[in-house]
Amino acid sequence: MSDKTYDVVIVGAGIAGAIVAKTLSDAGHSVLILEAGLGVNSIDLEGQAAYDVYQGYLDTFYKAQAKVPNAPYPDLPAAPSPDVLDIQPIEGATPSTTGYFVQAGPLPFGSDYARTPGGTTLHWLGTCLRMLPNDFRMKSTYGVGVDWPISYEELLPYYEMAEREIGVSADVEDLYYPNAGPSFFGNDYVFPMHGLPQSYLDEQFTKAASGLTIKVSDGADGVREFPVRVTPTPQGRNSMPNANYKFKGLRWDPAKGKLFLDRLGQGEQYEPVGAIWDQYTGQRCEGNASCVPICPVQAKYNALKTLKSATRKHTTIIPRAVAFKVEVDSTARGTRQPVTGIKYKLYNDSSGNEYEVHTARGKRYVLAAHAVENAKLLLASGIANSSDQVGRNLMDHVTLLTWGLMPEPVYSFRGPGSTSNLPVFRDHEFRKDHAAFAVPIDNWGWGWPTGSPVTDLNDAVDNQHLFGKELRRYAEETLTKQVLLHFECEQLPEPTNRVTIDDGHLDNLGNHRPVIRYDISTYLRKAFATAKEISDQLFKKVGVQDRTFYDPKDSSYFTYDGKGYFYRGAGHLVGTHRMGSKREDSVVDRDQRTWDHDNLFLVGCGNMTTLGTSNPTLTMAALSFWAAENILKDLSKSK
Repeated sequence: MSDKTYDVVIVGAGIAGAIVAKTLSDAGHSVLILEAGLGVNSIDLEGQAAYDVYQGYLDTFYKAQAKVPNAPYPDLPAAPSPDVLDIQPIEGATPSTTGYFVQAGPLPFGSDYARTPGGTTLHWLGTCLRMLPNDFRMKSTYGVGVDWPISYEELLPYYEMAEREIGVSADVEDLYYPNAGPSFFGNDYVFPMHGLPQSYLDEQFTKAASGLTIKVSDGADGVREFPVRVTPTPQGRNSMPNANYKFKGLRWDPAKGKLFLDRLGQGEQYEPVGAIWDQYTGQRCEGNASCVPICPVQAKYNALKTLKSATRKHTTIIPRAVAFKVEVDSTARGTRQPVTGIKYKLYNDSSGNEYEVHTARGKRYVLAAHAVENAKLLLASGIANSSDQVGRNLMDHVTLLTWGLMPEPVYSFRGPGSTSNLPVFRDHEFRKDHAAFAVPIDNWGWGWPTGSPVTDLNDAVDNQHLFGKELRRYAEETLTKQVLLHFECEQLPEPTNRVTIDDGHLDNLGNHRPVIRYDISTYLRKAFATAKEISDQLFKKVGVQDRTFYDPKDSSYFTYDGKGYFYRGAGHLVGTHRMGSKREDSVVDRDQRTWDHDNLFLVGCGNMTTLGTSNPTLTMAALSFWAAENILKDLSKSK
């Protein structure tokens, strides 16, 4: 709020903003972060204050009837977040205005995110799959989507930086990445920590599925055969440190213009990062099944850990600061008008009824709010959109759920949300015809599709009129055998799936609410039909009693080829300001710099060109290190 000009001004204190801030401040640069949510300063990230704030989140979660991703966190009228409970059917041409999103359809967008310090990493699952090499070259390989301006091989060292920052637990020899090649992990690479134990449910499912083959009909090629393979899933949560892990802190080499991971010295070993209030809390995952929406002990990574490290250097955070306009020098000559400041509203209470307007100034500017929030801010500012791509190409993993009862108890609702997956469907020639999908095996029972276990007990008491021994027997028979698969189908970039703004839809602070126009293509619908065919066979061969039911009254219900389905959003929002090799069809270049403004960089999932089949947080973190390196090079040139 002073007249200070910072080296870099960042909007957003989620993982992307935190990584950029930490990397730049470690290199000696002054950084200001504008954060829309409540909290956070250096005091809030230490000791008792941090503990009290987090315990408040936990208390809110325990009391919430619906344990949805945003249940623990404050929903601020001054800086609202979308909520999956607000999703409603869209009737004709009339948008649904329930909640923060204005859903213009024709189908509702099914995902949310959190506008709070730490961002959506406060409620993410913690899955840390890398993208596959073919995900970066979809157009060249399969004739669909577009190619990235960078390759997997170029991003490889930044994946290693991201895996160290997050603290990923996995064992390379246990993983399978289809069509990845022997150099996928580089030479002798190991993760910071060994893989987490797979759940008992996973072990039993794997044992039953071992050696099976799935046959999928194909109108053009006959029948495709897929061997069933279950592998552990890399996790962004603490387990046992790997004594062979070789990296410690990040180092900026100005002479080479590169970031490097320094090697651990003799006798040094990777130390898991515990809770922000106490390094000795959260040193190991305790198997809490509530890790979405909140890990009670912070054994799972969240961006508050990175923020805490950043504020020890040269980073200042201003909370309750909602950026609403990026100012540019419109008198500047040439095609790249420089940004001169970011205007923000500093609200006094969560209602947003009282606020002050300030301007943050820096030499470089970074928007790291969120794929939707970045696009909204750019559109409201009328900048960076010479390509007309700002807000377009919104993507998510559109998710098919299938569920049933295992033949014997597998004791659901224990351990992290998912510890294993079926990777074979992540990359295949069928991507020419329909979407690929990752297939996590869930440990949450039927919680996602039906609201278990609460709804099971409600049904048993209210409808079946069970009580006493019969009720206990029913609960034991039903709850201990539940299994859920979710098929996370990749979505291709389509310009009609987009974020827009409308002056008729504003929040309490007078800022625009996102207007979402969204649909799912035939490419995706075909994938749903294939996924259900795979699930049917798999359940039958494993002996699962299928209980899957898609209610036509569901807000996300649709039909394809005469069959009905509903979908769920995975919370993996990407693509609204994508990178590219030409300014005519992208918003940022390969360096993550906007084509239209030399000193404005965008970071986060909005830069991703395609989605692939991996949860995007790890790739976003890798791209954030990539962006930070390019910003450091840019700052070095201006000295």
